[in-house]
Order: sequence, then structure tokens, then C-alpha cells
Amino acid sequence: MIEYEDRAEAGMHLLSELESMEFESKPLVLAIPNGGLPVASEIATGLGADLDVIIVRKLQIPGNPEAGFGALTSFGSVILNDILVRQMALNKSDIDAAVEKTESQIQRRRDAFGGLVGKHNPKNREVVLVDDGLASGYTMLAAIESVNREDPKRVIVAVPTSPGSAAGRVERAADALVCPRIETRHVFAVANAYVNWYDVPDKEAKEILQQFR
Repeated sequence: MIEYEDRAEAGMHLLSELESMEFESKPLVLAIPNGGLPVASEIATGLGADLDVIIVRKLQIPGNPEAGFGALTSFGSVILNDILVRQMALNKSDIDAAVEKTESQIQRRRDAFGGLVGKHNPKNREVVLVDDGLASGYTMLAAIESVNREDPKRVIVAVPTSPGSAAGRVERAADALVCPRIETRHVFAVANAYVNWYDVPDKEAKEILQQFR
């Protein structure tokens, strides 16, 4: 099974597969920060694409901040797990409070990038959504739904690694999925696909975006 030296090498592997796809015009690569940015940088450079980010944050269940009943993105899309909302008997005020709190979190992430995000709109664009890997896949699903609300031409997801279950969910939601390493083992961790794995600091993420501005 393929193993990547680092995120940059993973991006090069994805690029080689994406280059075989036909793009009608200059694509838009949207990275899920921070880990998706070093991967996306290689792709955007190779494709001659625009690069931006899409920030996704879960809407926390009241009293249980580790769990979420939906997601909010930096495009302003609120994606709800309607079944869970009904099961938890969450009312409008519960949802509104969670959205307001999450908006503040997203704004702080925007501020950390110093005005470098949100420069490109997916409308009528061929969009490539990139992260350094999928776990459950639900963050990427929220990103797909959010981008689809902006009326893109198509949405391609490119990730270096994923468990089979998440890959299946994402492939059904996107127009195409590029993922060279799909694992079927019971225990899965994104980091296992990389020789050199680390949490990407804000400084590095910001420097990558700056190269495309």
C-alpha cells in the first residue's frame, strides 16, 4: 500500500491522477485547513489553479462539545443532521445559539489567515476539494454540500488516504473522488499514511496561501 513521505508528496500523487482529468477552465482548489493546504498547494501549482480554503466547524450538541449535530462552513452554509436534531429534540434557539458560537470560531480562523481567505467563489467553477485524509468523511461531506450550494460546474474530492466507509460516502456525494490509498482495516488513522506527520501550524498555512495571492 502506498505510503507518503509527507503531505507535499501526497499532493504530487493526487496531481498525477487529476492531470488525466479534463478541465474546461482554470479550476479552483479548496483546501480544508490546516492539514489540507500543503497537499492542495502541490495540486494547485501543477494544475495552474486558484487556491483558497473552506473552513468547516461542527455545530456542537449542547452539553456535549465533542459531538456535533451538523456543521457550519466559511461560505455561511449551515448543514444539519436532521435525524439527530429530531432525536435530540433541539429547537430553533438551540440551533441558532450553536450557529452563533460556531460563526465566532470560523471568524477566528479567518483572522488567523490575515485576510487571505475567501478570495474565490465556486460559482460556475470546477472545484477540487482537498484534505490530507478522510476519517469519518463528515467534514468533507459538509464541504461538498456547502460548495454545491454555490452552484459549481462540478466538485471533485482529492484526498491521499481514507477508510473504505468514508470513501464510499464521499464518492456518492461528489462528482468524482481521487484517493490512491483506501484502507479496509478496522483501525484507521490518517497519520498512518505518512512517514513525516505533524500538525500544520498557522504560520505555514498562511505562507502557503500567500504564495497564491
